[in-house]
Amino acid sequence: MTKVKKMISGIALTSILLTTACGTNAGNAGNPANSPAANAGATSPSESPSAAEPVAIEFWYGLGGKLGENMQLLIDKFNASQQEVIVKPVVQADYAETEQKLQAAIVSGDVPAAVLSSNVDWARKGYYAPLDDLIAGEAGFHQEDVIRTFLEQGKVDGKQYFLPMYGTTQVMYYRKDALEKNGIKPEELTTWEALAEAAAKMTEKANGKTTFYGWEPMWGKDNMIDAVMSKGGKILSDDGKTVLVDSPEWVSTWELFRKWIHDDQIMRIHSGGQGWEYWYKTIDDVMKGQAAGYTGSSGDQGDLDFAQLGAMEQPGWEGGGEGKPVASAIMAGIPAKASPEQQQAAFKWFSFFMNAENTAFWSMNTGYIAVRESALDNPEFVAFSESNPQSTIPLKQAAHASAPFLDPTGGKINDALAIAADKVQIGNESVEEALKEAKETAQRELDKLNK
Repeated sequence: MTKVKKMISGIALTSILLTTACGTNAGNAGNPANSPAANAGATSPSESPSAAEPVAIEFWYGLGGKLGENMQLLIDKFNASQQEVIVKPVVQADYAETEQKLQAAIVSGDVPAAVLSSNVDWARKGYYAPLDDLIAGEAGFHQEDVIRTFLEQGKVDGKQYFLPMYGTTQVMYYRKDALEKNGIKPEELTTWEALAEAAAKMTEKANGKTTFYGWEPMWGKDNMIDAVMSKGGKILSDDGKTVLVDSPEWVSTWELFRKWIHDDQIMRIHSGGQGWEYWYKTIDDVMKGQAAGYTGSSGDQGDLDFAQLGAMEQPGWEGGGEGKPVASAIMAGIPAKASPEQQQAAFKWFSFFMNAENTAFWSMNTGYIAVRESALDNPEFVAFSESNPQSTIPLKQAAHASAPFLDPTGGKINDALAIAADKVQIGNESVEEALKEAKETAQRELDKLNK
């Protein structure tokens, strides 16, 4: 058994129950839905009139850069591999826009057959089709081969509504030259305290302004929540009735991030813009030598130059052991209003994307985690992981990760935390006040459910 397979097997045995909805950001130029490749496999006029017409379906997703390019490659490959289904890609700016447009489509009744999005609340309301019968009817699907914790994430009230397309967790990317120049070894950066000390050492200033940043966390609540989880913090009490986001673990962690960004100016946040604009600005700072490193998705690896960069796991805290950032799966679903023929076609496309060869291809070319254990026996994947050690970092981190938070209020708790994060990261406002307001808002919404 390879080292990589042992790591994935560890993930499969981890007793985390991952059940979450997806969200964040992406950017893409243009919509290749009408490209010649998207129409590969269509019936030509010269074919026999008795030949069955292929089922054409739209697949909505919000992926940009190398991710969008690799998605298009797999869509083209699928369309060329058979004559029954044509997948037509429809690209949105990001995951959030995909969900917004899907909401409008559900209201109008004119829905796509396949979406790279999931929403537990919508599944409960009947907006998504359960997939259990489709899975049972496809002998070649082999759901026992899908990494269990990722598959479980797609279940709602005991039914499988979503399928994992790929796994993800946020890891640390650093410039090798910046660390070497300052005598810093990446294997020593196992705590946030050590990382902050290193960031301060690498930061360069001129005329009172920072010209080179020691680190760049990614905009939003997620990086700071990862750090809170690593300190033992929780969003809700074990009984699910009390919001805990103003606890000492939260306040002390977020206060350090505020201090590093605003007071010490050893870290920077890029915010706003269209789609993934802020994300790529952060990556560009590191690639262009304006920052020593950043915290980003495992899926960034397809956009990075590892001749210059290295990767490491997120740190923990002094006296607290290894980090416990969130690991989750990006899920896809089938809207319930799609016709039975379209639902069958969408499942065929999902099954193709998830097969061992293609999930291995996706992992090698994007940095995301493969969703099938059998992918790790793929000879190309084995060779790739041995020559590209950064590809194993997400797998190692996922083995001791935290479960993603399932917001029982349909997103209102997450919204409150997002607002609080902006107040801290962008507005330099009081952490205690920001988290207190977030708790009050979140508790109010949670109490409505518990009446």
